[in-house]
Amino acid sequence: MPTEPEVAGLLALIRLHRARAAGRFDPAGNLVLLQDQDRSLWDHDAIADASRLLVRAALHKHPGPYQLQAAIVACHAEAPRWDDTDWEQIVLLYDMLLHLAPSPVTRLHRAIALRYTAGAQTAMTELDALADALDHYHLYHATRAELLRELGHPDPARAADRCALKLTANPAEQAVLRQRITWP
Repeated sequence: MPTEPEVAGLLALIRLHRARAAGRFDPAGNLVLLQDQDRSLWDHDAIADASRLLVRAALHKHPGPYQLQAAIVACHAEAPRWDDTDWEQIVLLYDMLLHLAPSPVTRLHRAIALRYTAGAQTAMTELDALADALDHYHLYHATRAELLRELGHPDPARAADRCALKLTANPAEQAVLRQRITWP
């Protein structure tokens, strides 16, 4: 089983997430968004090990959803700074993931990546197409709020954040949403 590429992909995915755990919360226990995380807190040796595991899995030339998800996380984890994230690669990986395992949540994450390659309006167009499928998903509304804010629509953004707040029971996410709602 260790030579099965999807098992290796899953293991790499788990290791990549664990390697970034120290940067996810501040000392007070508040959630720190990925773009604001202190990357020096991440376990870079574990990231390198997971990336090597992912490369070995890719040599089998049988990509699967876990390998693709791990490759997306690796794009984030290997970037020295948020601004160095390879968003074009991430969009391509989401395209491949949608081909193998289509889902509205994957389309949502692809739309988020599109924000950084094609702009907020293009991402919003993609997001609008997911309204029926994801209306009861808090991250859909939170993403919508971010895009509305970027597009210069603060009041609808706050309304979207309020909708997201109603749909999540996670206290850390609730705190972020409450803070965004009260921003000027």
